[in-house]
Amino acid sequence: MKVIRSDVLGFCMGVRRAVDYACAEAKSAKGRHVYTYGPIVHNPKVLDDLLKRGVHNLDELPQDFEGASLIIRAHGVNPQLEKDIRGRGAHVIDATCPIVKASQLQAEELSREKYCLFLAGEANHPEIVGILGYAQSYNSPFCAVVGSAGEAGKAAKKLYGINHDVKTALLGQTTISEKEYSVIGEAIKLFFPNLEIIQTICSATTERQQALCEIINKADAVIIAGGKESANTRRLFAIAQKTGKPCVLVEDAKEIPKSFFSYGTVGISSGASTPDYVIDEIERELLKNQA
Repeated sequence: MKVIRSDVLGFCMGVRRAVDYACAEAKSAKGRHVYTYGPIVHNPKVLDDLLKRGVHNLDELPQDFEGASLIIRAHGVNPQLEKDIRGRGAHVIDATCPIVKASQLQAEELSREKYCLFLAGEANHPEIVGILGYAQSYNSPFCAVVGSAGEAGKAAKKLYGINHDVKTALLGQTTISEKEYSVIGEAIKLFFPNLEIIQTICSATTERQQALCEIINKADAVIIAGGKESANTRRLFAIAQKTGKPCVLVEDAKEIPKSFFSYGTVGISSGASTPDYVIDEIERELLKNQA
């Protein structure tokens, strides 16, 4: 068997930065509680490792954070929530990805200038929830989260029926594909030709997707390594699925289907929050158990 690795693998800059912040805070805590509100990244292996270091994930906020540290995850949070956390006495470490932070501030600025906003992405994804919060902080006259061209067209039609003479802008989840973003933009432009499309897609996301397409052409089957809750990992899997080649999304080597050990060439790609050691383990497993 031959294993082909994608040219873009492992942690992206934003994930590495957030994990480094968490590790450093845990190391210097000296008995102080260290928390994140929601998973700092969407990868169970990373979260397990951080838990062993003393970084605990909270699903609900305690009333009193006095003496504790709270790390804002890479996806960011809405500004009101951050204010609330600080108000409860927490020592806050902002590990928001700088690219996500730029999107948050752009949404805030456009809202201040009374733009009607469209946010392209998954409505319940924490990154979109955070950006939406920044948009709403200055009472944007209209803000719609759209996950597809169909949803974008419906939202644009609704806004057009209310007021067709408004300034509009589109921002996207940093992990959305360029193709998805373009199609959504075109659907809105049918109603608002002067739509301002803000470039918010992370270049690392585009590079990762392009690198996957390159190995797909050389492989008999493809493994996408990463957390099943990770949006960028799921998008990689969707790209692989569309080619019709055998593909699978796994969180570790134990999840590799037996059928994959019989292929002549297997390609490996990974989400932006997948540790290098997981990728190494997958490759070793493939080579060890090849048919």
